[in-house]
Amino acid sequence: MREIAAREIVVFLCLLALILVLGIVSAAWLIAVVPRHYLNDLRGVALAVSAVVLIYLYAFAVYRLFLCLFPLHEGAAAPGSRAEFAANVNILFYLMLFNALIRTHFLPLPLLRLVYLALGARLGHNSYSAGALLDPPLTSIGSNSIVGHDAVVFAHVIEGERLELKRVVIGDGVTIGAHAVIMAGTRIGDGAIISVGAVLTKDSVVGAGEIWGGVPARLLKRTAAASDAAAS
Repeated sequence: MREIAAREIVVFLCLLALILVLGIVSAAWLIAVVPRHYLNDLRGVALAVSAVVLIYLYAFAVYRLFLCLFPLHEGAAAPGSRAEFAANVNILFYLMLFNALIRTHFLPLPLLRLVYLALGARLGHNSYSAGALLDPPLTSIGSNSIVGHDAVVFAHVIEGERLELKRVVIGDGVTIGAHAVIMAGTRIGDGAIISVGAVLTKDSVVGAGEIWGGVPARLLKRTAAASDAAAS
């Protein structure tokens, strides 16, 4: 694993400081404009809660602005390159801010869906993730799909000194079981099922209607609909 450079840490810390200042100042202003008798002895609690919420809202905004200036591109990131800079600052955002948020089991699925959309994931209608999408800007999920509890989907490859980004594409009507691991570059077709605890290695291609399971995952069988379609 490559060491994150000092300039990347400094840039992230500057962005983090901006986020914290904006969140705290906005929360203090918001509490100040609310008539005192509405909050009474809860002003301190209200300030803390509103500050946390606003800090994350500003974090989403600053993160997306950073991605507009330094988008994540698929492919290998050469040492010292702009691609490596973007990828490493992105990693710092997740390690320091977003990982705790998306790993919590406190947020209900509809709210977690909004979090992933705010972070840049492409989620179709009625698709939800109870697991962790570690690289939302490089994750695409179709409609009516579900990522199970504590499953992990990531679109980066770290192998020794090698750092590479590969988009993960998941189709419509896909079911990914709890605790499954979906690695970078994976393509999952419509109606496919990934079993509980399965590990899809990088660049795996799962056909429409196929059922995969195991470590590493392999084709187990096809759904009845897929078999009927193939027979016809």
